[in-house]
Amino acid sequence: MKAIILAAGRGSRMKHLTDERPKCLVYLRGKPLIEWQLEAIRTAGITEIAIVTGYRNELLSSYNLVEFHNSHWSKTNMVSSLECAEKWLQAEPCVISYSDIFYESSAVSSLMNCPASLAVTYDPNWLNLWKKRFADPLLDAETFLINSANEVLEIGKKPRTVEEVQGQYMGLLRMTPESWKHIASIHARLPKHIRDKMHMTGTLQKVIEHARFPVLGVPYQSEWGEFDTESDLKTFDTN
Repeated sequence: MKAIILAAGRGSRMKHLTDERPKCLVYLRGKPLIEWQLEAIRTAGITEIAIVTGYRNELLSSYNLVEFHNSHWSKTNMVSSLECAEKWLQAEPCVISYSDIFYESSAVSSLMNCPASLAVTYDPNWLNLWKKRFADPLLDAETFLINSANEVLEIGKKPRTVEEVQGQYMGLLRMTPESWKHIASIHARLPKHIRDKMHMTGTLQKVIEHARFPVLGVPYQSEWGEFDTESDLKTFDTN
């Protein structure tokens, strides 16, 4: 199994912290975010790791990872970046990680051991974390509904109540060549102006609606965090 880290975007909401470097090179507790991801992935046993680059990609060359470059990074979103690594996605199952998150190796292992064609980790205790990040937890949360078999029923929409959020998607998932083929097909049929801006959660929701195969939710209850703004860095630096 291989791993792909999506690190093409600038992370402009981090303000001055990403003026000269990608968001994954912002420091958390003494080391860049990308090193948290690499440590977790390698500890889980994955040795072949690629990175999809974009903004200031030259600053990531020292990590000696397989590089897929999204030359249109400033005009496209996460799924378009993932398409740059299609060669790997077509060949074997891959764990895919956003580059602005940190997590423990158990999150990666749980996906590696999951038999589903498409699986995502989620935090069932999300509310405690979101209360630390936001005065109103629903301000930035997305819907996440699952059934008794942990199959995701809805993801990525704007919730009206806390009850519509049974967990929070973390930005860490696993795809097989079968599920990638289906996702690529969905993406290709979208008008270009929509395709270029397509988020991962919106794509996963379309997979659910097509009902070709289930998206499995894998609960994760150890430490993790995501970084959208400078205040997030302050929140997690004190943990």
